[in-house]
Amino acid sequence: MSNIPEDLQYTKSHEWVKQNEDGTVSIGITDHAQDLLGDMVFVELPEPGRQLAAGDECVVVESVKAASDVYSPLTGEVVDINEAVADEPELINQDPYGEGWLFRLQPEEGGEQEELMSAGAYQEMLESEA
Repeated sequence: MSNIPEDLQYTKSHEWVKQNEDGTVSIGITDHAQDLLGDMVFVELPEPGRQLAAGDECVVVESVKAASDVYSPLTGEVVDINEAVADEPELINQDPYGEGWLFRLQPEEGGEQEELMSAGAYQEMLESEA
């Protein structure tokens, strides 16, 4: 069974969103997604300052099995990227909710965050797909 922290929000495309104290959000891929993809070998991150709309393809992760796009769960500006995962993509496999975060976003004001799933709703979605 996948690890699904209660304090995060989730998307149908298996990204997680964490609220930071400074108003930004950290974004990464879920334990379920990294497990499906397998051992990560390459990550292409967005440039800081890039404006993203919710649903935009913004990160490419490549594993020994496949390449996959990661989508921005919210509209906003990329304010930080995790250089460590560019150098060590396996961090995503080892700690997808911690050291394996991908980028931070300053979200625009709006209701998109209300469309994100709770841990329970994400768990139900995974179970319905099984």
